[in-house]
Amino acid sequence: MTTQASPPSASPRQRALLLFDGQCPFCLKSVGVLRRLDWLGKVQFQNVREQERVPRLTPPLSPERLLEEMHLVTADQKQVYHGFGAFRWLAWRLPLLWLIAPVLYVPGIPWLGQRIYLWIARHRFQLVPCKHGVCRLPPKSMK
Repeated sequence: MTTQASPPSASPRQRALLLFDGQCPFCLKSVGVLRRLDWLGKVQFQNVREQERVPRLTPPLSPERLLEEMHLVTADQKQVYHGFGAFRWLAWRLPLLWLIAPVLYVPGIPWLGQRIYLWIARHRFQLVPCKHGVCRLPPKSMK
């Protein structure tokens, strides 16, 4: 029997927190890839459907927005990135993505990247087959 070595990691307080939809097969596959790329242990991953484990920040994170796109809370909890911005933050910290990180700042790429990200986020339940009938967002609350 072999055991898989864990990546060297900082304590949870020194790691960024990536918030994702734990009932989304596409999100789970994406997080699986990110975990494998996180050789330096820079990121902690948290399912946003476990609301009691989502950090309480000021201003507070919107539960609806957390389900619409991934959010990344920096280790100091002073900044929150979402969607393509979270991916850009990750690109500088995951060694295999370092080569593409500078390209993500070329004029026009952030605009296009966010639109592509949002399209994928809105269609994610169709991109990866749903199992067990849990692949849906809760209805938006009426305000």
